Amino acid sequence: MCHPFYFHNPALHLHSHAHPARAASGASPRQRCRGFESGPGGSRCPLAVPRCPPVSPGVPSLSPRCPPAMLRDEDTEADFQRFLRRVDDVTNLLQGLSSPDSAVREKAIAETEKKLQEQGGSREEEEEESRTTLNRTLINTSGSARAEAVDAALKEQGNEAFRAGDFALAIQRYSQGLEKLRDKQELYTNRAQAYLKLHEYEKAISDCEWALKCNKNCLKAYFLMGKAHLALQRFPECRQCYEKMLQIDPQKENLFKDCVNEARLEEKRVRDEERAEREAQAGSVAASSIQELLQRISSPGQDILYYTGGIRLLAEAVHSCTGQTFFRTNNGFSILRNETVRGAFCAESKSPAEVELCVSLLLLFQAACAGNEENQRLLLAQPEVSAQLAELLSSGTAQLQRETLALISLYSEHETGRRLLLRQDLSRWLQILMAFVKSTDARADSAMNILSDLIGEERFQTQCRAMFSTGVLPLFTQLLVCARQVNQAALARAVGVLGSLCADVGLRAQLARSRECWQACLQLLDGCPDASSPGYQLCVFAVLGLMMNLLLESNGTIQDLAVPISGRCLALLSHQDGRIVTRSIGVLSRVLPASPSAVEEVVRAGVVKKMLKFLKAGGQLTCSYAIKTLSICTKSSRRAQEELLKWDKRLQVLLKLLEAGDELLVGNAAFCLSQCLLLPGAASALLGSSVVQLLLRQAGGDAHRTSVQQNSAIALGRLCVAEPRHIQQLRKLNGLAILNSSMKYLPSS
Repeated sequence: MCHPFYFHNPALHLHSHAHPARAASGASPRQRCRGFESGPGGSRCPLAVPRCPPVSPGVPSLSPRCPPAMLRDEDTEADFQRFLRRVDDVTNLLQGLSSPDSAVREKAIAETEKKLQEQGGSREEEEEESRTTLNRTLINTSGSARAEAVDAALKEQGNEAFRAGDFALAIQRYSQGLEKLRDKQELYTNRAQAYLKLHEYEKAISDCEWALKCNKNCLKAYFLMGKAHLALQRFPECRQCYEKMLQIDPQKENLFKDCVNEARLEEKRVRDEERAEREAQAGSVAASSIQELLQRISSPGQDILYYTGGIRLLAEAVHSCTGQTFFRTNNGFSILRNETVRGAFCAESKSPAEVELCVSLLLLFQAACAGNEENQRLLLAQPEVSAQLAELLSSGTAQLQRETLALISLYSEHETGRRLLLRQDLSRWLQILMAFVKSTDARADSAMNILSDLIGEERFQTQCRAMFSTGVLPLFTQLLVCARQVNQAALARAVGVLGSLCADVGLRAQLARSRECWQACLQLLDGCPDASSPGYQLCVFAVLGLMMNLLLESNGTIQDLAVPISGRCLALLSHQDGRIVTRSIGVLSRVLPASPSAVEEVVRAGVVKKMLKFLKAGGQLTCSYAIKTLSICTKSSRRAQEELLKWDKRLQVLLKLLEAGDELLVGNAAFCLSQCLLLPGAASALLGSSVVQLLLRQAGGDAHRTSVQQNSAIALGRLCVAEPRHIQQLRKLNGLAILNSSMKYLPSS
């Protein structure tokens, strides 16, 4: 919440320009803002009453601390009588403005306006007008809906002008509003924003300071003041403003990082250009060479090979940080204004000579932008470049694609560069970059690196939706079907990218509904014998992970294909790669709930025995998938219950899991045990074991999850119902109360 306070921060430079709203009266900032300050929610709260409170013009203070002078003659007596009448007038006005009768209030407002207009032009009268204005603000904020309405209308007119790009008119409207109500924080910050648009940075700073006098916690004021200081290259003051924003609202950390990063880049640009200027003045050979080459390349009417050679030489000259700065300060990016150069770069169908020139340009851009964020920004600001990147990637010319990928990689490998890329239209990029999976050279790996860099960006995910169903999904399905003919390592990474996109619920739902996608995944799993290549096994591992993500959805396609999906996964349980085995069990644990038929098929194929094997020897992740699979099978299949008891007569595997530290393992083990206890003889087989103690511990509250407590209580109840001799052990452990409470779960189970 915001708290009222008179702003003063010695760390920030507060400018003392005359404020437009107080120019007529000459009142100081403190005088103008001392009456009311913004409180929580933007309301105005009165400050503490000063010792000699300001009163209406011409009215001496009647405070005991400030007694009036003695009356010495008739003129003074007459003045005093006039003063008393004016006191009465002001008192009547105040009463009228506070009246519940709207007609009385309107009349009082009109009288107040009339008296305000009668104020004269002497210095004493100006000071009196200052106090009148202050009291007028007090009156307006306490009793006048009319002034607020006028202020709101002017503010909206200013906002409309701002949106229309008429910043001068916006400033005029905001200023008119401030003449009515001078402590409106929003009008100061809005006017400051308009001043920024007109590059009047000092005025913007002044308005921000006034906004902060009204509300010390005004984030917008600090933000705009930081922008103004940045434009004036006052970097310490700029950072102080942004740090103040973060202090006021720690949740604005992302905005703070963006602002600080912008300031850092601007300061680096200034320092680099200052250093380059010093070297140029000292007669730097690099500076003169770059300048001469740019002049030659900009000259029109030359042969295309002439420009190609000049651009190659220029690329070699700008390899250093100072060279990059010389390139920028000599308008190097305007090279595309040359008609021949621009024509070759933008041509849809390029001749060999045009291809060579484009490759030279791409090499020059790489040299100019490597590690130079300001040059990267300026390059993408060139309309021809931002428009041609996607075209160059899909050109089909290997050399152009290779150098374009190298240029884009300079951006994608760091956060600032990715933000610059994401300002472009990247809706086609997922499809274009994924198509490089068909390449057998380094282009495939470069494309997947860029995709991996971009896929975590929310804006990129949003842009991917545009062509996902019409472009990306058909291409992806085709790549899966042709897995043996493409770059398998790149395909595995592409599958991983699609898996990451499943974090977007909408894209995941589209993918999960695609029967063609599921069938392509199954076809890829079909071709995975143990002797398959390492690259193909990477694809299988990635596809299994994608399937696990898609199985977070529930739809008719998954239900229809649950039997073949579970069958493929069951076949992979004998694979030599343990990672593939673990993911296969994970897919089983997610697909089996979709289809009772799939459960019957896998039980018939021996899934229970296989899961017991993995529970005995597998790692924690494998065990968590295996016990969940067993839980699903034993819930709906009596045969699964019988199989479990057959292969683990004393249920030792489940008892061991009840001692695990992972509550998911414990809960599913208790659930499986409760299902098996429905079989005759199962409870008797547990006599002499520690089952009562283990279940009692979980049901009695050791487990934090309610579901674990319930599963354990149900198993305990069934155990004692099926074999009463377990009650003796329960009685020894003082667990009858827990058993009694557990009985309520039995009917619902």
